[in-house]
Amino acid sequence: MAMQSVPARGQNPVAGILWMLVTGVCFVAVTALVKLSGQGIPAAQSAFLRYVLGLVFLLPVLGRLMRLRMDRGRLMLYGGRGLAHALGVICWFFAMTRIPVAEVTAMNYLNPIYVTLGAALLFGERLAARRILAIAAAFLGVLVILRPGFREISDGHVAMLFTAVLFGISYLTAKLLSERDDAVVVVAMMSIAVTVVLAPVALAVWVTPRWDQVAGLFLVALFATAGHYTMTRAFRAAPLTVTQPITFLQLVWATLVGWLAFGEAVDGWVLLGGGMIIGSVVFITWREAVHKRRAVTPPTHLPET
Repeated sequence: MAMQSVPARGQNPVAGILWMLVTGVCFVAVTALVKLSGQGIPAAQSAFLRYVLGLVFLLPVLGRLMRLRMDRGRLMLYGGRGLAHALGVICWFFAMTRIPVAEVTAMNYLNPIYVTLGAALLFGERLAARRILAIAAAFLGVLVILRPGFREISDGHVAMLFTAVLFGISYLTAKLLSERDDAVVVVAMMSIAVTVVLAPVALAVWVTPRWDQVAGLFLVALFATAGHYTMTRAFRAAPLTVTQPITFLQLVWATLVGWLAFGEAVDGWVLLGGGMIIGSVVFITWREAVHKRRAVTPPTHLPET
């Protein structure tokens, strides 16, 4: 008789799902607020203001950061990640003002796909046939969303393609850095580096913002920080195979927000393509979990009968 797996100590799938639901609400709120507040402000400036206002959340760890001693190699990694992430954020803010909320959300799911490809190319991680098929299905999902030849592909769609690549580079660099520094340091250093990189670009295109726009971008920083916190809680409470499928609801909520708040039409092709991308991400996550479980679980030899 097959043995059933026993939940790991401290795992709480229900809590993980609830935390992930809150995460989805936070990130959809970020998307909606950027679209609402970013109108009339250059993308680079909006991104810069979001990170400057978000620095207030780093005050509790400022003393710890000042005591850090880093070699040149680590500083270059942090700087490189800051550059990649800053360019990705600019592209993301730009796309938000050009294409519907649901399309931004759906195409943003490409990030894990690029991370998987990058891990195979840079870190030598094995890319099995099933993963390759899942990646191919994700890119097919992008084609379903864009439908080249059947609809106009705007500069916002192109910006989102670059966003996914640049964020993928950022996350791969974070993987390297997380092996040397803890999560608080990695997140804080990224926020500081992105702010520094964005500053000259924002000043070059500066437009005096209204107070309501500044307030909106502060809420963006608040919800983004809260979303990363609740996502971390979700990952601690339950396995990725439980929490990852919940991210599909972000696309549903983003579609509803776009329809109710901005009068954007509900596009079934976007939901279909986004579902294909998410399905691919969930499959890759599940396979990774199975692989890790096999690596740490010794084989069970049943007695002969």
